[in-house]
Amino acid sequence: MNRLSTPQALTMLEQADILELGRKADAVRTRIHPGGLVTFVIDRNINYTNICSSECRFCAFFRRKDDREAYVLANAVILDKLQETIAAGGTQVMLQGGLHPGLGLDYYLDLLRLIKANYSITIHSFSPAEVLHMARQAGLTVRETLIRLKAAGLDSLPGGGAEILVDEVRQRVSPKKISAGDWLAVMEAAHAVGLESTATMVIGMGETLAHRLEHLEKIRNLQEKTGGFRAFITWTFQPGNTELGGEKTSSWDYLRTLAMTRLYLDNIRHIQGSWVTQGQTVGQLTLAFGANDLGSIMLEENVVRAAGTAYRMSIDKMTGMIAAAGKIPAQRDSRYRIIKRFAGLNQNE
Repeated sequence: MNRLSTPQALTMLEQADILELGRKADAVRTRIHPGGLVTFVIDRNINYTNICSSECRFCAFFRRKDDREAYVLANAVILDKLQETIAAGGTQVMLQGGLHPGLGLDYYLDLLRLIKANYSITIHSFSPAEVLHMARQAGLTVRETLIRLKAAGLDSLPGGGAEILVDEVRQRVSPKKISAGDWLAVMEAAHAVGLESTATMVIGMGETLAHRLEHLEKIRNLQEKTGGFRAFITWTFQPGNTELGGEKTSSWDYLRTLAMTRLYLDNIRHIQGSWVTQGQTVGQLTLAFGANDLGSIMLEENVVRAAGTAYRMSIDKMTGMIAAAGKIPAQRDSRYRIIKRFAGLNQNE
């Protein structure tokens, strides 16, 4: 099968019929994941602080350190949240927070050790922006920082903070945030020290379709080099309560782009559909546009919620949604190993 070139992909994204794109993406999904299995993970996003020096224009979550709503969660609160997560069947925690100017590397190392000493749970945490912030605070290289985080208990990295990996766009929407090159360099260093990761893209912030393809090309090229990306997730920008503002991108735009990620990213095995920003109906449609995974039940989520978008999910809802699409629901772990299969349509559990 010939690899799709970037100019070819851009032409398809601009001109192809959306249903034809969906059919092509679904055919690729079927080839890579025969049998109709659709996976999800049970986890919790714990935002340990909302204090952030990046002050991105698209973010409704961050607060400045002197804001009355600014916080840093106590370790006891984090441990309580983890206990609730495990009691609910969760296997993964995602620690993500703002770039707090007063938190040094030791804070993160101590927190990782505390979690691992008390709970058997996968720590899939800290975006490249957070890792680079920790390294600069500690006066260490990114590689040295990642080695210390891994030794303290970090298992893998989420792909947050990628947005669009084109500096022309980043300078407009998040001028204080790390560059596209820095994001990619942190991920390359993480893969080199044995920390796999996911990769993401946020669309609908005024970028062009060419910008989206440039983003995908950078991800595909790095994956060719390292093989460290487990999955790719496309989110849509939620403009509510943000400085950037604007209108939400359409579900059709999202589905077209999602299909293209499955067609273009031929070296990334898993493509995740987003019910978090799209809701259950479109989340279900993603399973016909190339997605083989629906992400997380997400026992807690604060960043998208701060922008005024709040969809709720439960195991029953998730498995019902997957089964109604004619697929077989399965709970997975962070490495996409199957923990439990559920009954699909006309199947016994």
